Amino acid sequence: MALAWALLLGALLGAARGGRHMDKLAERKLCADADCSHPISIAVAVQDYVAPDCRFLHVQRGQVLYVFSKLKGRGRLFWGGSVQGDYYGEQPARLGYFPSSVVQESHYLKPGKVDVKTDRWDFYCP
Repeated sequence: MALAWALLLGALLGAARGGRHMDKLAERKLCADADCSHPISIAVAVQDYVAPDCRFLHVQRGQVLYVFSKLKGRGRLFWGGSVQGDYYGEQPARLGYFPSSVVQESHYLKPGKVDVKTDRWDFYCP
């Protein structure tokens, strides 16, 4: 639920600053719950990834990511989640997408079996 509130708050603040909706990466995603608010797993980045636009996370090798969704269909190569700084609490979590190929899941928390339709807020850029 906290992730859903963070996304909503980020979207509202972004709208006030003139954010924009980007193209959808996928029509559906797999989550641990219907709100995609519970992490599916914890993953560690095995290589750096430079985000091409604001929908994506810039990831550095060794960073810990929380995986909240796994896109389906044409976007199946991307997962949605959050990344923290070098230690928990250093900075607010950044939310976005990253290629599943740049991370390795280290802890499985809850099965990602709930099929959820994506909406335009999933791909919003503040």
